[in-house]
Amino acid sequence: MANWKFGLFALLALCGLTSLVSGYKVGVGRADITGPPVEINFMGYANLKQVGRGLHTRTFARAFVVEDEKGHRVAFVSADCGMMGYGLKREVVKRLQARYGNIYNAENVAISGTHTHGAPGGFLMHLLYDISILGFVPQTFEVMAQGLYLSIKRATDNLVDGRIYFSKTTVLNANINRSPTSYLRNPVEERAQYEHDVDKTLAQLRFVDMENNLLGAFNWYAVHATSMNNTNKLVTSDNMGYAALLLEKEFNPNKMPGKGKFVGAFCSSNLGDVSPNIMGPKCSISGKECDLLSSHCPAGEGDCFAMGPGRNGDMVESTQIIGQRLAEGALGMLNQQSQESTAREVTGDVRFIHQFVDMPNYNGSTYNPLTRKLDKIRGCQPAMGYSFAAGTTDGPGAFSFEQGTITDNPMWNFVRDFIVPPTQEDVSCHAPKPILLATGRATFPYEWQPKIVSTQLLKIGDVIIAAVPCEFTTMAGRRLRNKIRAAAEADGNIETDVIIAGLTNIYTSYTVTPEEYQAQRYEAASTIFGPHTHTIYMDVFEHLTKAMMRNETVDAGPSPPYMNDVMLSLNPGVLFDGHPIGTDFGYVKTQPNKEYGINDTVKATYISGNPRNNLFTEKTYFTIERKINEDRWKVTYTDASWETKMVWHRTNTILGFSELDIFWIIGPHTLPGEYRIRHTGEYKYILGGKYPYEGLTHSFFVKED
Repeated sequence: MANWKFGLFALLALCGLTSLVSGYKVGVGRADITGPPVEINFMGYANLKQVGRGLHTRTFARAFVVEDEKGHRVAFVSADCGMMGYGLKREVVKRLQARYGNIYNAENVAISGTHTHGAPGGFLMHLLYDISILGFVPQTFEVMAQGLYLSIKRATDNLVDGRIYFSKTTVLNANINRSPTSYLRNPVEERAQYEHDVDKTLAQLRFVDMENNLLGAFNWYAVHATSMNNTNKLVTSDNMGYAALLLEKEFNPNKMPGKGKFVGAFCSSNLGDVSPNIMGPKCSISGKECDLLSSHCPAGEGDCFAMGPGRNGDMVESTQIIGQRLAEGALGMLNQQSQESTAREVTGDVRFIHQFVDMPNYNGSTYNPLTRKLDKIRGCQPAMGYSFAAGTTDGPGAFSFEQGTITDNPMWNFVRDFIVPPTQEDVSCHAPKPILLATGRATFPYEWQPKIVSTQLLKIGDVIIAAVPCEFTTMAGRRLRNKIRAAAEADGNIETDVIIAGLTNIYTSYTVTPEEYQAQRYEAASTIFGPHTHTIYMDVFEHLTKAMMRNETVDAGPSPPYMNDVMLSLNPGVLFDGHPIGTDFGYVKTQPNKEYGINDTVKATYISGNPRNNLFTEKTYFTIERKINEDRWKVTYTDASWETKMVWHRTNTILGFSELDIFWIIGPHTLPGEYRIRHTGEYKYILGGKYPYEGLTHSFFVKED
């Protein structure tokens, strides 16, 4: 009898263990979110001269959906864009609910930006972030909303029984700290716990079906997607996007970029003070070292500019090198025979929790280890400091502003006060930050920066993803991970791995540690809620973690304002397209040469319409085709391929003439043979309507190397 009971108990335990291990449904999806590639300013550097002139790589949204055996579900999206705006997330959730009911909501959907600075802006719906884009851009907003929605829809449609694995590896020579003097302000005993002044860990979630077929891999790494600098005018997903293209190419052989079942994403983390330009900053003219504290160069020696590892700082090559290093780290973990493969299976239930926080009106307390007392903390009205205008070593600012500025200037204060003056309370609340823009007090024509932020946790088994609404610096992220991990262990009695997902759900610039705030470099000047911003987030996320682990609900908090109906834009639409007499749209003005070799660049020029007439979402503006036989040509490259570029330029503004250059760099693995280039577009007729056209070059040959 005792043996029978023991056997039954063992069987039940085994069944419970099996359920614990394999109780997930997992799905991955991808969709095109490429915005208008021309005539729209890029989001990131806030450079009015950085107006799109074409396309290097398409941008994508990559999503995963996980559901446990109780039906608890979460969706996470990594999007090739600068950051996320809440108006955009709200629209995505609205579309999801129109199709799926209440399965998806603001609490279980997280959308994160990779932080590329090479994609069209105009979708954030706050004036400060859209002003350099000349306002709201409906075309950008719509293609992103639909693409983000489609990525989650496809992941949902692809749900299968599966397993999840978590692993970590170290990736060196891919990032440096761009504000090292600020980092040094953190306590020496805290810094001694870490080998580097930036995080070198690449964290990965791998999704497989029950037959162990690889479905997707999402990778988090702390580095700015700023290998392409502010002189770039072609849409690009930058280093993170290139790493994703390489990873997907590995597991989607013979598929065009953006196609194939496997989805590989590289997602942002606590990248606030982290640069991919690992050769460090130098004065752009003299080549001498910049001042370490201010990132300033003497008069006549140029701007303080950091360069990547490409030859002579070439930004395209730098993008490739950083992206390649990230992709190799991820591939090492996916290769089960590799020494880097240290994956453990993720087990446990799925949970989520979300809360809106009114940051300027947040009041709390925190324990001060120095005084051993509770200190009161509060948030400030949003404001940007002087050093915000100095820019960073990835993209210097203007008007001779310097990083590390802690004193104000009467002239700039006059300009500030003419726009909107801060109150004396604002000045004291933000100290030692001298306020350059009192954005929290500005309301015309609508809100300049968010006051209500989104805070969110997604728990997938023993992995917790912290969705933060800004750019956390290295130490700010480390402290938050430790805080969440400790709270989860205390209230859930489980050891967890914590991932910081940056630039998620809404954008509120930066968050630095209180010690880094005192230095007032760019990141601190852009910490918009004042010196206690990080402490508030630590408090909020600890509370959320405890509530989530106890399965308690929290107050939803005040929702961000709905501003879709008050958006303004100074971006004119396409009026009409024209072409010179004797030609037509699609006419090949410059034909390729008859023959090329490996590493040569093919160029073709077409009479074109404006690319904004049709974004060719999920399609392509052009194809490179190889002849298979007399009746068949095969597409070998598209506008999403790294090897190709598309550059558009006006030739006559009054008559609406324009031309399109298509470039193809012939790589070492290109098959010899006969090729041609096909361009597809739309033109806008002066009397109304848009009409398709197509142009085809003569064929040319790629010879064997």
